Amino acid sequence: MGVSSLATQLMVPDLWQQRAVNLLAAEHDVIVTAPTGSGKTYIFELLVEQGVFRRCVYTVPTRALANDKFREWSARGWRVGIETGDLSYNADAPVIVATLETQKRRLMLGQGPELLVVDEYQMLADPARGKNYELALAMAPLETRLLLLSGSVANPGDVQAWLTRSQRSVQLVKHRERPVPLEEVLLDALPKLPPRSNIQGRWPRYIARVLEAVLGPILIFAPRRKAAEALAWQLCQQLQEPDAIVLTAEQKTIAGPRLTACLKQRIAFHHSGMSYAQRAALIEPLAKASQLKVIVATTGLAAGINFAMRSVLVSDNEYRVAEAHRQLRPDELLQMFGRAGRRGLDQRGYALHTSGAPRLSEARPLKLKREERLDWPSLLAVLQIAIERGESPLAATRRLTARLFTTGKIALGLENFLRQRASKPATTAEPKPVEQVLSGGMVREFRNSEGIWERKRAAVLFPLKDCLQLEKGQWLPALSSTKVLSSLRLGTLWKFGQGQSKRYGLKVPIAQFPEEPDKNKLRLAKWLLKSLREEARSAGKKPNVPKFWSLEAIEKRIQPQLSRLARGGRLVELQTSGNHLCAHLDYSEAQIHAYKDRHGKALLNPIERSREIHGTGKHSQKNTGSFSISQSIAEQWFHLGLIDQSAKPTRRGSIVSFFNQGEGFAIAAGLEAENYPIDELIYDLANLRAGHRFHALALAGRPLTSFCRDCYGLIDIPGYLRRGLPEDYGEGASEILYAIDMRRRQVSEYLDDELSWGDIERAQLEWRSLRTHIAHAPDYDWDRWMALKQACRESIQQAPRTVPFANLPPLTTQQGGNRYRQASSASTVPVARHFV
Repeated sequence: MGVSSLATQLMVPDLWQQRAVNLLAAEHDVIVTAPTGSGKTYIFELLVEQGVFRRCVYTVPTRALANDKFREWSARGWRVGIETGDLSYNADAPVIVATLETQKRRLMLGQGPELLVVDEYQMLADPARGKNYELALAMAPLETRLLLLSGSVANPGDVQAWLTRSQRSVQLVKHRERPVPLEEVLLDALPKLPPRSNIQGRWPRYIARVLEAVLGPILIFAPRRKAAEALAWQLCQQLQEPDAIVLTAEQKTIAGPRLTACLKQRIAFHHSGMSYAQRAALIEPLAKASQLKVIVATTGLAAGINFAMRSVLVSDNEYRVAEAHRQLRPDELLQMFGRAGRRGLDQRGYALHTSGAPRLSEARPLKLKREERLDWPSLLAVLQIAIERGESPLAATRRLTARLFTTGKIALGLENFLRQRASKPATTAEPKPVEQVLSGGMVREFRNSEGIWERKRAAVLFPLKDCLQLEKGQWLPALSSTKVLSSLRLGTLWKFGQGQSKRYGLKVPIAQFPEEPDKNKLRLAKWLLKSLREEARSAGKKPNVPKFWSLEAIEKRIQPQLSRLARGGRLVELQTSGNHLCAHLDYSEAQIHAYKDRHGKALLNPIERSREIHGTGKHSQKNTGSFSISQSIAEQWFHLGLIDQSAKPTRRGSIVSFFNQGEGFAIAAGLEAENYPIDELIYDLANLRAGHRFHALALAGRPLTSFCRDCYGLIDIPGYLRRGLPEDYGEGASEILYAIDMRRRQVSEYLDDELSWGDIERAQLEWRSLRTHIAHAPDYDWDRWMALKQACRESIQQAPRTVPFANLPPLTTQQGGNRYRQASSASTVPVARHFV
């Protein structure tokens, strides 16, 4: 993404930018490879200003980026529309900013704009969304010009060759020079703070040295939300700002107490759990106005950041995605470090690092290759469209698969499927899809503690002290690593033992002491209160657990239950920490499922593989695992009830074809349950994209969960279903949104360490997006589908959606004054070089 207000800084385009404009005007497609912040977006802006195309769609990966570009271009006086699933505004405007998925079905139907821009086209390799990007580009009409933009793709020539095979004229424009050169700075080489400095803590002292060396403002990437907030708060306490930001009353209300305190010190945290107003009205505009000296953002939000700072520090090699921990890829590092250096403000940007932290030398572009999974809904849609048009479905799917991002042949197995089914009696009934599947002769194996492959069996319970964790190719005691206990998300780690006997436990908050001296009761920690209430509900009791307890009651009634409530941690001691009563817990005897190898070792995360064995034939089994890779896609579709014996999409298959990923599977299952009221289903749609953070708040199983598993068992289909449910399914979201929608509960009542305001806000947006999608989806001859469409149409009309930034307060005159502009003078640059 180009930096904001780029057009005012680039009055005359560079040669490479003008070349891209000329090629597009001459009816060529163009792929642009240029570093972050170099002005890729300016190519599009030139095309619009010159009126080269009458209808343009500019796609970005996230809603936040779409909102940002909409605001920026609207401020210039352009007539701009926006389409992000939850919102469609000014849809007839000559310039539309959109998320790509909103455009996919139109492109499949041959209804493309004159110009389609795909910003950050490295999304082709995204495990979840890559197939949507691939299908959109593969099916874009030849009359639609394509402009693909990225700064982190290693093989743009392969993408050029792919699109050329589809009879497109594609030109490549490369620009390697960064507008602001990058240098690497070792934090330990910076001048130390004066001996009298009272700044405490490793990171505050490091950041103070960075600011003292005039290398601010700084963007720090942290691996998790809690880590980002904790570090920002620590810096706020230690790095006092003499020239504090003055916030208006409205800004303070948006920020809340903790963020307000940080912003006054010109420090902020930034993550997806925050409300849109906090990010879009405060942090991002203040950052763009150079008003903040430090921002601590989560690595998972890196792709959604549209501002730059003078220096960037990536604090960890991994980050959290849903319930998994992932290693940072080199191209992700490239994007993060690419945020260093503000064009027009800095002569250099700085990539900061310290021992164990990622370095600039580790950052490099990504070699794109197609995601192995195929886009089942789109392929089913192609089958349906071909049948409706009287065309050959086999020919239609062959044309589509031939246009995908690969030089190899992609086989769906439809021809063999039809040949095999031709000799079997026809049936008009919907197939019973998941009671019998082909075994395919596949076995699952894992590599044991001695490095030997052996058959994988069911996991069994072991004490955690006896379990081994695989890290960097070595089996280590699980409690000598931070990963297992960090996944419990209960408290902070504490270490006991030395050397080989070093182990980790958890320091867990139990209660907070009263601030008023005349009070004698402690307030229970949120996690503990929630656990006690959930236990009461599961026992059929009313969850009337009080928030305030005396110390004696805690010791008498809660302490004996603590091991069970804290998932197996044994109490070592209760200790006062600041204003909190905390428990030190040892998890040595806590039980956990692990795989027992032939040597009796308990392995938590062994490397696994599937291996084909011969001569096993077919057998019947309940569908609780994954489909065998030896089955053709057509056979899988048939067993899932998506196509009939003639390869025509069934009612279920047609519904699946209207949606992305696994959403259509769940909606079809809900519609097939005739006794499931539509007005209940419409609320349960909120679960489909909500994600894992809502699981803990699910009060009771919703019908949609049961109906999905009645249809699909506990099957895993990567990219579509996990244990019979869509992969982003968030049990509990529908109950929360219903209570909020009916004004029975306030949003604040659900917030805890795991679930934030931004999560609920995003669940509401995704719920609206799904209802809007259904309201505008194709008609289908099924009364329940049409009833659902009508109900969705009515529900979104009852609460019209306005542009989310319409009422955001602007920055004050003082806040727009570029506080850190003077810090970028050229005289400071040679000083910094001594620290490289």
